[in-house]
Amino acid sequence: MRDLLGVVGNYGERCEQLVNHRIALWDVLSSSVRSGSLDADIRLDSARANDLEGFLVAHPDVRLIAFNGRKAEQLFRKFVDIQAIDDSIRRLSLPSTSPAYAAMPFSGKLAAWQEAIRTGALE
Repeated sequence: MRDLLGVVGNYGERCEQLVNHRIALWDVLSSSVRSGSLDADIRLDSARANDLEGFLVAHPDVRLIAFNGRKAEQLFRKFVDIQAIDDSIRRLSLPSTSPAYAAMPFSGKLAAWQEAIRTGALE
């Protein structure tokens, strides 16, 4: 978000700047057990999803859910009741910003996210 939108400062300041850009960041999972730091290490039997349906009910102006990588999208599809989500909310898969996703250089990831911003997908 720093390179994409110039979001800087302490945690509270960064959150405020994201709100000003009308962006919410939320993990699909609220908790899980994993042996390492990679998403591939997540034990699905231990995974618990955040209440994204409740979030969307509380924030009816949401028009897009952008996934930070394929794993986030897969977890969303597995753990979130998609039937409960309004069909007017678009879903967009973007490349993971994680350094562990090395198939694409940072410049390519940034360009994909910038394109989503440029076309109005995230703002």
